[in-house]
Amino acid sequence: MIAPHRHIRRPIISARVLVGHRRSAGSDFALARILAFIAGAANAGGFFALGQYTSHMTGYLSQVADSLIGGRLVVLGSALLAISSFVAGAALSSLLINWARSRKFRELYAIPLALQGFLLACFSTGGILSGPVGHLFALACLCFIMGMQNATITKISYARVRTTHATGMVTDIGIECGRALCGAVFPGSGVSADRAKLRILLTLVGTFVLGGIVGAAGYAALGFLFSLPLAAVLLGLSVPSLLRG
Repeated sequence: MIAPHRHIRRPIISARVLVGHRRSAGSDFALARILAFIAGAANAGGFFALGQYTSHMTGYLSQVADSLIGGRLVVLGSALLAISSFVAGAALSSLLINWARSRKFRELYAIPLALQGFLLACFSTGGILSGPVGHLFALACLCFIMGMQNATITKISYARVRTTHATGMVTDIGIECGRALCGAVFPGSGVSADRAKLRILLTLVGTFVLGGIVGAAGYAALGFLFSLPLAAVLLGLSVPSLLRG
């Protein structure tokens, strides 16, 4: 008979493996799937709360250009806030990881994930604040989280994965499909698709979409409070490692 405490220890050990400093392709992929799901769900929450997708920095950069020409200063300020918050989140994630690495802290990726979980919990209170203040708080908070998450998984996977950068992943899927088509049409070309890479990309895009579906339904039913389960996942991944020290 398996002791009850072993059932508790197993998920804790799994969480430590996922965020530990000793990386493998398997642990990178597993963590990327979790973060892609959360990114998709949080992105849906951004649309629910703000009417726009908070991981889409290309759109905000376009808004900066459009609003400058059109003289829409409020839209300009909102777009600049979103971009600066995303950049600040990415910068803080990089700072925390490099600081932990310099101190030889074993679970160096747990710190930014824990902070993202805490911030998602803070985002759940966004519904309390009404009017422009609430809108700007939610926008800045979620863009900051998205920047942190994208930078964290980028650092963990050595730039192999970016969970919020769906445009890049879809582009890579197209490239691999083109390589497969080239190999089929011109067998002697020596060109073929990287099937392993294509599988990973399709899985991450599918997970992001699934997270968006769940997030859209969750935020429609619970509002900002749906951020709490997402925060719990991130904290569940990171806190066991932090407690271990």
